[in-house]
Amino acid sequence: MKISVIIPSYNRAEFLPKTIESILNQTVKVNEIIVVDDGSTDNTQEVIKEYDIKYIYQENSGVSSARNAGIKSAVNDWITFLDSDDIWETTKIEKQIEFYKNNKTIKFSYTDELWKFNNKIIKQNKNQQKLQNSTFVDNISLCKIGTSTVFIHKYILDEVGLFDEKLIACEDYDLWLRILRKYKVGYIDEKLITKIAGHKGQLSFETKAQDYYRILALLKHKNSEYKDKVLEEIKKKKEILLKGANKHKNQFFIDFCNSL
Repeated sequence: MKISVIIPSYNRAEFLPKTIESILNQTVKVNEIIVVDDGSTDNTQEVIKEYDIKYIYQENSGVSSARNAGIKSAVNDWITFLDSDDIWETTKIEKQIEFYKNNKTIKFSYTDELWKFNNKIIKQNKNQQKLQNSTFVDNISLCKIGTSTVFIHKYILDEVGLFDEKLIACEDYDLWLRILRKYKVGYIDEKLITKIAGHKGQLSFETKAQDYYRILALLKHKNSEYKDKVLEEIKKKKEILLKGANKHKNQFFIDFCNSL
């Protein structure tokens, strides 16, 4: 298996060395590491010079655009993702390769993850906990698949499409749902990445009204075989979004909710 790792990065020079070294320290080596610098204004480019990896610079266009640039540049059939502030355990790649050897019909897998906030371990809520047989329906409320844990064959992305660059948040939720409509996902029940939370610049912390982006993703499936579940979930998310919009007098979100 020949593997490319894609790291989107924006002003993460202080985190990148540990992230990159967690790839280099894998018990099974990858074939290509691609850092896509999404218009950083820090010393990212200087940090990257210390490593023999592929570096792509683009004007700031968002994480979806950066990941897509990496996917398009990748020369290998197997794609993995690693956010620029996350860290892989040393056996992450080895254990996912072993999974594929034992499950030859599955070409999309993810693992459990350890979350840290200010160097303290965060316990995942029940609705965030991973599932052995995760399906489309399991993920419509809240995405359980961590991007930095994903290991996928490129042909799946060729078929369902890449990250939606119109979504500034929940772009992973959107893509995994599109994939789960057609493909099974495998799960390795081990915490094979450490996700570092709570610092400046994290979209999951800084993007407001994320249910707006989840609704946009769900609308793509409103006429699917999961129509009833999808419309039920859109209704729930709309009520939450509208409550917040009314509280903060956000006319854009009020109009959006009323249009659904």
